Amino acid sequence: MIASERRAVFSLSLLYSLRMLGLFMILPVFVIYGADLKHASGVLLGVAIGAYGLSQAMFQIPFGALSDRYGRKKLIFLGLLLFLIGSVVAALSDDIYGVILGRFLQGSGAIASVLMALLSDLTSEENRTKSMALIGMSIGISFSIALIVGPLISSAFGIKGIFWITALLAAFGMLWLLVFVPSPVHKVSDRNTRLFGSQLKDVLANVELLRLDFGIFALHLCLTAVFIALPMSLQEKAGLVTEEHWWIYLTVLVSSFFAMIPFIIIGEKKQKMKQVFVFAVSLLSLSAFSFIFTQYELTSFWLSLFFFFMAFNLLEAILPSLVSKLSPAGNKGTAMGVYSTSQFMGAFVGGTLGGVMLTMFHESGVYVLVASVCFLWVIVAKSMQKPNHETGMTLQFTKIDQDSAQIISTRLSSVPGVEEVVVIPQDGVAYLKVIKSELNLKQLDDVMDCFKEA
Repeated sequence: MIASERRAVFSLSLLYSLRMLGLFMILPVFVIYGADLKHASGVLLGVAIGAYGLSQAMFQIPFGALSDRYGRKKLIFLGLLLFLIGSVVAALSDDIYGVILGRFLQGSGAIASVLMALLSDLTSEENRTKSMALIGMSIGISFSIALIVGPLISSAFGIKGIFWITALLAAFGMLWLLVFVPSPVHKVSDRNTRLFGSQLKDVLANVELLRLDFGIFALHLCLTAVFIALPMSLQEKAGLVTEEHWWIYLTVLVSSFFAMIPFIIIGEKKQKMKQVFVFAVSLLSLSAFSFIFTQYELTSFWLSLFFFFMAFNLLEAILPSLVSKLSPAGNKGTAMGVYSTSQFMGAFVGGTLGGVMLTMFHESGVYVLVASVCFLWVIVAKSMQKPNHETGMTLQFTKIDQDSAQIISTRLSSVPGVEEVVVIPQDGVAYLKVIKSELNLKQLDDVMDCFKEA
């Protein structure tokens, strides 16, 4: 990666981490401490947990589409502001209904799709999957820290303390966004400018994108369902007390992340992305099925979890990278919005179906459900087209101001074959999405020469 890419990945990883840390801290303690809220019941506690996912699913597409037109950073700032307001509302509430409202407001700041689109804007295609993997690592680290810190904070300050800390993290994220995250100049060729309805229609008509949307739906269905059965398997089958579950999660997540890195390199450098993708889905299915037999012995169960999360981390990195590569020019935010909506709907369905299967068939029934969904996904994944690895170009020049960046982005987007241009003025770099067969290299060189002379 060049310096600007490293800076962009670090900045956005920190934003992801801060936001996800606040969300993850509440998960292992809310049902316990939330029972003390006025009017609390089992159903309403569940609604409070699910309210965030519901509003996330509702607003991902609008946020993504609006970011295509009004800029990524503006929508991210708005989303963090809503997340902050929701955290404050929840922190000030003494009854469950106020917490439900606060959780819904937190989720309405649906910036996951916009963050992914901005990361795609700020990185070259050859480094995109690597960048997504680093984002995935930051989320995994946040998850591990939250499992340890959440119970400590709630035992000292209650769930109100977690919501107040979440609000502070959101405020810091807003400041970080304004100061440290680059502001790219994004230009799409006029022939690719669409109204929102047309943008959404283009994305939903793209079979390859729908295949990936199904993939992220299935992936988070499986993850949510697994976490319904996993704690019970660790405690009742493998004989590990609840207080010691954290070290299983920590060691599995960290080791599985490093194990998947070679496969990302093979997929990108050797142009074997489809093969790696199908392999990962198959491994996810087999490891989930193996849970049925390995859950009774801790070492074997740890190995099954290792392979499951290695496949999960690999797919979590590959899927958004493929979406960014396959999305129509100018519709990246919309495509990421549909993708993120599918992700949160998968989590909702996985929680619901997982609960049903646990009630009817115990932990093994949940693992059969997950393995079956993954097997269906293998069939869908095998029919995907081989991704195009030759649609990106990176141009470097001297640092320029914002006005000059607007001029050069407009001129570059007018070159035949150039579909999309992202210029980062402070770093003197431009990322182009091009159609190689239609690209006029002479005209592209002329634009760059004129700019250098100026």
